[in-house]
Formats: sequence, structure tokens, C-alpha cells
Amino acid sequence: MGSAMYRLIALFLLLLSLHVHAQQVEVQGARIWTAPDQTRLVVDTAASVSHKIFHLDNPDRLVIDIPDARLRDKLPTVASDEPLMSGMRSGVRDGDDLRLVLDLKQKVRAKSFALEPNDKYGHRLVVDLSPAGGKAAGRGAAKSSKPHRSIRKKSKKTRDLIIAIDAGHGGEDPGAIGAKGTREKKVTLQIARKLAHLVKKEPGMRPVMIRDGDYYIRLRKRISIARKKKADLFISIHADAFRDRRVRGSSVYTLSHRGASSEAAKWLADKENSADLIGGIDLSENDNLLATVLLDMTQNATIEHSNVAAKKVLANLRKLGAVHKGSVQKAGFVVLKSPDIPSMLVETAFISNPAEEKRLRSKEHQTKLARAILGGIKSYFASYPPPGTSLARSDAGGGKGRRHVIDPGDTLGEIAERYDVNVSTLRTVNSIDDDNIRVGQVLRIPGG
Repeated sequence: MGSAMYRLIALFLLLLSLHVHAQQVEVQGARIWTAPDQTRLVVDTAASVSHKIFHLDNPDRLVIDIPDARLRDKLPTVASDEPLMSGMRSGVRDGDDLRLVLDLKQKVRAKSFALEPNDKYGHRLVVDLSPAGGKAAGRGAAKSSKPHRSIRKKSKKTRDLIIAIDAGHGGEDPGAIGAKGTREKKVTLQIARKLAHLVKKEPGMRPVMIRDGDYYIRLRKRISIARKKKADLFISIHADAFRDRRVRGSSVYTLSHRGASSEAAKWLADKENSADLIGGIDLSENDNLLATVLLDMTQNATIEHSNVAAKKVLANLRKLGAVHKGSVQKAGFVVLKSPDIPSMLVETAFISNPAEEKRLRSKEHQTKLARAILGGIKSYFASYPPPGTSLARSDAGGGKGRRHVIDPGDTLGEIAERYDVNVSTLRTVNSIDDDNIRVGQVLRIPGG
């Protein structure tokens, strides 16, 4: 065989190897997100891939085989406090297949699925890990794995007001991104933590953080967490974006009635949830009408209180600067659909506006936003203290009666109508000679 033939064979083999190489999908990297109840591994790929997943014992490992794939970059380093994984490595299998091996700290349940490209990411393979025993997975989970003791069950002692604080987006979902690269998920978490810190300092109040790290929580699960913690108020914090960068200002949203109607159908379809919602009534087929009526009453009351609380928060945000809309907006946001918890979504600013993006990055402005939201919360609960709380107990004793904190735009006539009292009686009880009242003034409400 001549040298020319050897060169032809070598060239053929080279072309063959390049062809095989070209058929392999490039795995561009991976990311790990740790939530309190699971760990999510996201594998970025240049195209859609098939995969196979299986467990190995002694030691515990999870294997992910991706055929016709090759790894372009290094895999991420697993943090030492990651609760489910101790390490991650890769290897080549059968010449052109990629094998990813997750070294585990405990037995896990694994769920995997593919995601199509969107405006932020390309093709992704997602693997969700959760403890096989069902215990909490997140860092510091030992503290939160204890059974929740509801202080609502105490009849003689007052309980804390529970404020559920939801930082929008998280993990794979960055939310809106400003011109300077500011990610909505980061600033919402920073504002949420500042609000939680302020709430914690208030006597008789306790915050519950729905998300307290860089991970994603499904929208309906956010509602579920708030209900499990028996929240008195749910506040979801966001930072809006719009194609016109000149648009600016804060907005506050509550649930629209159309959104409430669609949600009612879902709740009524789930007998267990419906029974829980309306106080444990056994819902047999003959009780559907009763369940519908009771749920409708619950939803109407919740929406009414959501609107009152939202107005008070919006009034406080207005003191910080421009608001995008002068009144509370209505929408069908999923996180607002808890039938029995007054809920609002606060768009703190437009992250797409360069000036507002700069303010959102400021710790000082974040604190101002948190204080404004807290001011609205306190104003709402001063007028509508839930039974069993210290606010309700102080109103009930010593003849003090109910209280109302004056908000911008309040009039004596509207206040009297709200509490079903006479305007002249309201003036007399509060030693008011005319209709002049000032923002922040506390009025005693007779009766009740």
C-alpha cells in the first residue's frame, strides 16, 4: 500500500471523526439552585437532547446519560453546605456519549424534564432532586423541619400577626433585567429581606419569607406556603419592566373578580382544599351549592380586604415619588389567588427605567420602599385587626374601641360610612369641630 493510499485513509478517518464530532450536541455548562425542599440542576445544551437517568447505591449516586453529547466547559463546584449533593463529575461513555454523575449525601427522588428556549435561555435539561424520605432539603433545613405549631390555637394569649413576604422570581427565572444588568429577582429579594427585618421589629408581628434565597418556587406553591403558615396578609414584591424606558412609578395590584371566579372552580374541584377553606365541612355531592356559596363569601371578603390594604400601601409608596397608576390595579396574577388571605402584588418601580433601576440598586432606597410598605401594613391592621391578635385585644379592652389611621384622601364621611357610624358622633368622640383631618391622625371609632 503506497503512501498516497495511507494519506487517503488517514484523511477519511479524520473526516469521519469530524462528522461524528459534529453530530454531538454541545453541553455548555450547568447550574445548581438549592431551595428549602429541593435542589435543581439545570444543564444548558446547544440543542434538544434525550437522556436517561438512574440511581446507583453504595455510595448513593445519580447518573445522567446524554447520548451523542460532549461537555464544553467545566461543571460547577458543589457548595459544601448543599444538602443533597456532595459533588458532580463527568465522563465519556461508549465513545461519544456524555455521562454526568451526581455524588449524593442521601437517597433522593429525581424528576427530569426538558425546557425549550426562551428569551433568556437556550435548550435546558432540568433535574429536580428531593429527599427520598420527604424531609426538607434546604440549607438550615433542620430548623424548619420541626412541626409547625400554630399560635392561633391559643385561646387566652394573643398571637402575632403573620405577614407573608414573597420575593418575585428567583433561580432560573431572573425576572426583568435593567439596562445595567440589574436582575429583578435580586432586588426583590433584597427588598423582601429588608421588609421582613422591619416587620420582625414590630411588636405583635412576625414575617414569613416565601423565598429566602436564589431559587425558584412555583407560583401556586407560594400561596400554599402562605396558607400553611396561616398568614394574615400576603405581599408579593416585584420590579416592573416596559419597552418604553421612560415609563416609571410604583403600582399595586389585587386580584380581579374574573381571576377569582376561575380560581373558585379549581378550589371547588378539590374537595380536600375546599373543606379546609370553609372550616372542615364535609363536602358530599349534596353540599356543592353550600360550598359554592361559602367560597364566594370568603373570596368577596378577601378581595375587599386586599383592596383596603393595597390602597394603604399605595398611599405610602406615593410619598416616595411618582406612582405609575393612581389607584389599585386589578389583575389575575396567580400569587394573588389565595381565597382566604388578603393579597397584593407590589411593583416597586420600573427596572427598565435607568433612573429607577439605579434607585432599586440603592440599599437606602430599598429600605425606604420597605418602610413604605410596612407603613401601609400597619395602617391596614390598625383598622382591621384580626381576632386573637394583640391589636384586636387592645381594641376590645378598656373601652378603647376601634381605631382608624388617616390616609391621604380620607374624609370623615367615607370613614363614617366604612364603620357604619354617624359623622357627628365621630366628630364628638374625637373632639373634632369641623371636617379637617390630617394624614397619620388616629381616630377612635365608637361602637363595634
